[in-house]
This record gives sequence, structure tokens and C-alpha cells, in this order.
Amino acid sequence: MSYLNATEALYKEAALTPDVGLCCTTNPIWELPGLKIPKIMQEMNYGCGSTVHARDLTNNPKILYVGVGGGMELLQFSYFSRQKGGVIGVDVVDEMLEASRKNFKEAEAQNDWFKSEFVDLKKGDALNLPVEDNSIDVAAQNCLFNIFKAEDLKKAIAEMYRVLKPHGRLVMSDPTCEQPMNDTLRNDDRLRALCLSGSIPIKDYIKMLTDAGFGTIEIRARKPYRILDTKHYDTDENIYIESIEVAAIKDPMPADGPCVFTGKAAIYFGEDEYLDDKAGHILLKNQPIAVCDKTAANLAALGREDIFISESTFHYDGGGCC
Repeated sequence: MSYLNATEALYKEAALTPDVGLCCTTNPIWELPGLKIPKIMQEMNYGCGSTVHARDLTNNPKILYVGVGGGMELLQFSYFSRQKGGVIGVDVVDEMLEASRKNFKEAEAQNDWFKSEFVDLKKGDALNLPVEDNSIDVAAQNCLFNIFKAEDLKKAIAEMYRVLKPHGRLVMSDPTCEQPMNDTLRNDDRLRALCLSGSIPIKDYIKMLTDAGFGTIEIRARKPYRILDTKHYDTDENIYIESIEVAAIKDPMPADGPCVFTGKAAIYFGEDEYLDDKAGHILLKNQPIAVCDKTAANLAALGREDIFISESTFHYDGGGCC
């Protein structure tokens, strides 16, 4: 059985018998005014974070969500796009699609505003999305891409890039790991399906996104997730896995390379009221400005003693230099 077949089998089982401990997100469940999330959707929340961010979801966006789970994030997205077919959900597992349809009926009973027709569920996979080119404002996946091996991951990212409109956003939550893993762990199909042994370093993940053409990358959160310990797994050292939330934006690629925001900030504290770096950035005196890693490096290269540049916080929430 290939690793993708193992993944399908695992999530077929999880659709038929909800597995509360399959993934463990540290995010609170969104319950916005008038939004009630059925208990069954919460039990089938097979993600490692959240991909639902209000600032991405203005002006009735067309939304694509790949890997539907129990439908919770599809319901949350529908809250911001209350139109027929405003949200497209794609999954390769028939049982998961059927479970979501059933859960949407429960959501209709609990939410006066929600209609199942807001969500268009489609059979398909991340490597061949049943969606037109340049048709989506916000695409999302939660704890899915880390399952793919390198070549399939490239295809999945390229497919998301294809369907997004210019300046559209790919919003993701995935496990990452900075430590090396042995081949036994990497090649364990079940551990990969469980979103553990496919985890890669953040810099490698970012490079996959920028190689696909995304000109702006935002790291929005970085959180503890799992330990692969020496007693229960085939490893000589404890392996620490984190989850990250990332937005990749289909902006044109700048001539000097992508803008990658990892939560750095610059503060000018010189004698003048502001500093103009002659590269399009104005730093007001003693006013922090979020900067991408490229701008941070360029400011540091000025060699000035009146500019402070923070370390990466791996939390970026907009309002930056680009």
C-alpha cells in the first residue's frame, strides 16, 4: 500500500468512526456571533491549527478548502461567504464527503443563516483539483500538505497556485520539524498519514512556496505540536514537532526575491523624525514597523547604530513594509 493509499484508509476510518485524538489543535474553536459549531464537527476537527482568518475573508470571497474533515472549517468559511457555492470543499475520501454532508444538516438546524448549498463538495484530490484556473480568492488546507512526499508536495502547491486569482491567498496549517528524521520514520506510511513523519523544516516549506511563484509569505503562528519519543518510536532522540500557520500570497515575484515575513520588526530611534531607507520604506522615530526578512537584512546592512531589528517571532499579522 502506498503512503497515499494509507492516508485514504486512515481518513475513511476517521470518517466512519470519529477519532477525537487524531489531531490535536491548540486553537480555540471559533464561535462568532450567530455561529454555532455542532459537536460532531468539533470531534472531527482533524487539523493542527486554524486557516480561518477574518482579514482574509472580506467582500464575499470565493473559497477553496482541500481535505474537508468533518466540515468545521467549511462552516466557518461559509460564515464569511454566504452565497450558493461560495465555498468549495474537495476530498478524495467518499466517506468523509458523506460525513460532511450529514454534518451540514446538523449545522443548518443550529444556525439560522447557514444553508448546505453554501458549500459545494467535490470529489477530487490535491494533486488534480477539480477547479478552474484563477477562480479562487482564498484557498486553504489544514494538516494535509505535510503528508505528501517532495514531488507530490510540489504538485499540490502548484495546483493551489493555479486556481488562485492574482493576489489570492493560500492559507495553511501544517506540522513542521527542524530536526532530522531517520528513513524508518520517514518511510512509515501510517506515521506520515498521521501528520507526523512528513514534517519538514520551515525554511524548506517556504522555499517550496516561493519556488511555485508565491511572491509574499507570512508566518502567522508557530506552536508546539507533538513529540516523537525514544520509547514509542524508532528514534535515538526525542523529536520535537511544531505546527505553523502560513499564508502564501500570489503576488508578483519581486526582482530581488520574495518577501518572507517571519515576525521581525525594525525600530528607528535616531535624531530625525523619520528615516527613509531609499528603498521604499519610511521608519518613523520610535515606531516599530513589521519588516520582511529581506528588508531586515537590507536595513542591517546600512550599518547604523540607530536602527534596532528584532529576531523572528514567527508571528505576523499584517501592516508590514511591503
